[in-house]
Amino acid sequence: MTPSPTTAGSDFAVLSRRITNAGLMRRRPAYYIFRLSVVTLMFLGGWTAFFVIGSSWWQLLTAVFLAVTFAQVALVAHDLAHRQVFRTRRPSEVAGLLAGNLGVGMSYGWWMDKHTRHHNNPNHDDLDPDVAPEVLVWATESAAGRRGLKGFITRHQAALFFPLLTLLAVSLKVSSVKALRNGTVKRRGVESALLILHAVGYLAALLVVLSPLQAIAFLLLHQALFGVYLGMTFAPNHKGMPHPTGAEDYLRKQVLTSRNVRGGWLTDAALGGLNYQIEHHLFPGMPTPNLRKAQPIVQAYCAEIGVAYEQTSLVASYRQALQHLHEVGAPARAEHAAR
Repeated sequence: MTPSPTTAGSDFAVLSRRITNAGLMRRRPAYYIFRLSVVTLMFLGGWTAFFVIGSSWWQLLTAVFLAVTFAQVALVAHDLAHRQVFRTRRPSEVAGLLAGNLGVGMSYGWWMDKHTRHHNNPNHDDLDPDVAPEVLVWATESAAGRRGLKGFITRHQAALFFPLLTLLAVSLKVSSVKALRNGTVKRRGVESALLILHAVGYLAALLVVLSPLQAIAFLLLHQALFGVYLGMTFAPNHKGMPHPTGAEDYLRKQVLTSRNVRGGWLTDAALGGLNYQIEHHLFPGMPTPNLRKAQPIVQAYCAEIGVAYEQTSLVASYRQALQHLHEVGAPARAEHAAR
């Protein structure tokens, strides 16, 4: 996913040399050994606690913990897809399948293809699948003409954004199954088997250990919070930022459509390094712990060549995204009022 400096434009070539000379593209095996160990212990510890506690409404706390854990596993899968952890494809793919398909029940191959297209053309109305008009609409031109349930959601999408995130985990599973059914995933058999194994193991654990009502409550709470947390790690990154025309060079296309989030080590851990979205989009293969070190270099270079560099607080980033959603829904509200 990392572009070649020789083809990405002269400005990016200069920046790329500065980053390389600073040693920021080097692997960080110790960091990833620690991070993968922590996430694995969280995953195994959460399910161990689930079986030890048994049939109890205290399991709702376990559901909350596992929701956080599932999101962290998904963030690890993201780093694996960008080959930040392993240099070669094979171990990255194997670990990604275990984390994505078996761990959280999402097709790793489908998501990686979708995410690659997003990285190639972030926020592009026609080429970025993350801003395609589906449940939510991110471009004003797509808001008009929507009626029924879609029209209602578009008119109120700013208010409905966070409630709709509770359905994100389900949406990922549905999209994964569709991709496998349509044959758009390379290793269809392996991915299908791992997804089935995840679903059977997950549902069997709930039905064997919990009462029917407890199982339903656990499933709803766990999947809803997993979706909200995962959605909140991605929402600040591009939502409400400019939509490119396609004429921009690589550096401007990535920087102008991305937003960084200020914060310390807790923000880094909670967002999996995605708070350094500008640096991540410029250098997708850069290990997560190096993004913080690259940030001042990239920011200074953007100021040097006169490219706007957006950085804000976490709360302000959500505010900007919601404001954008509200503005995009204006044509739908006007059309509804006219009718």
